[in-house]
Amino acid sequence: MEALELSGRSVLVTGAHGLLGSWLVKALLERSAKVVALRRDEPVVSSLELLGLDGRVDVVHGDVCTDGLIARALNEYDVDSVFHLAAQTLVGTANRAPLSTFETNIRGTWLLLEACRLHGAERVIVASSDKAYGRQPELPYRESQPLLAKYPYDVSKAACDMLARSYWHTFELPVAVTRFANLYGGADTNQSRLIPEAVCAALAARAPVIRSDGSPERDFLYVEDAARAYLAIWEALGRGEGRGEAFNAGGGAPHRVGDVVALICRLAGTSVSPDVRGEGTPHGEIDRQWVDATKLHELTGWEPEVSLGDGLARTIEWYRAHPRACQRF
Repeated sequence: MEALELSGRSVLVTGAHGLLGSWLVKALLERSAKVVALRRDEPVVSSLELLGLDGRVDVVHGDVCTDGLIARALNEYDVDSVFHLAAQTLVGTANRAPLSTFETNIRGTWLLLEACRLHGAERVIVASSDKAYGRQPELPYRESQPLLAKYPYDVSKAACDMLARSYWHTFELPVAVTRFANLYGGADTNQSRLIPEAVCAALAARAPVIRSDGSPERDFLYVEDAARAYLAIWEALGRGEGRGEAFNAGGGAPHRVGDVVALICRLAGTSVSPDVRGEGTPHGEIDRQWVDATKLHELTGWEPEVSLGDGLARTIEWYRAHPRACQRF
C-alpha cells in the first residue's frame, strides 16, 4: 500500500490500546496518518505503550457507550476513517456477565455507526470475529455461511456484524466487517489468551496451563498480517469495493491447542511441558474453528506472510526482549 494514501488523514481507532489496535496504529503511523485513539481504562500497561506509540497519538478518554463521545471525537479531530476494534473480548467474562458484554459490543457498535453516519465518515471497518459463525456443519468458515452464534460473546459479535452491514444497505455508510481468526504476537497484555500466557510461562520455565484437554483446533493469525489485512480492506473501500461485506482472514490452517503450546515450549528452549487441566472443550467455546480467506485475497491480494512457526518465534523473541510485559502473567 502506498504511504501517500494515508498521509495526513485523520483516523480514529477504537480499541487502540489492545493487541491488534496497537499494531494497526503502528502501521498507520508508519504511513503518516494522524491517529486518534479511544481509551476507556487506565491499565498499568497497554499494548500501545509497550510498542512505544502512546505519545504519538491523540487520545480521547471515555467509553464507546457514552452518548455523544464518538460524535465529538469525529468532529473535533475531523476524522474521515474509523477502525472500530473496541470490544469486550473475553468468552469467560461474557458468560459470567453477558449484559456488560452486550452493552459494550452491541450498543457501543450502534452508537459508533450512527455517529459515523451523521458525520459522513468516508470509510469504516468494524471488527466482528470468527466466533460469530458458531458451530458450522462445514469447515472452513466462508463468508456466505449464516451466522450460527449461540453463546453470549459469539452472539454479541454476530449482532455487531449484522448491525454494521445494515448501515451500508440502509444508509450507504461505506462500512466493511472483519471476521478474523485468533490473533497473536508481541505486546499482548490479555492474560486470558493462550499464546502470551504460554510464551511468558515458557520463558519463566514454568508449565503453560491449557484449560482444555488440548484437542480444540484454532486458526491463528499473526498480528502484523492482521494489520495489513485491515489496511487492504480500507484501500478496497476507497475504491468503492467491499462495502456492506464481511471478510475472513486467518493463518490458512487449524492447529490443535496442545500442539501450539508444545511448539512454544520447544521454540523457547525450555524443557517444561504443558499443564493440561481441562477435559474436552471448555463450556461456551467451539471445538474447531478455521476460516477461508479466499474472498479477501481475490479482492485485495492479501494473504498471510508469517507462518505459525515464524510468528511464534517472533513473539517469543519480543517477550524475551520486553520482560516487563510478562509481569502481567
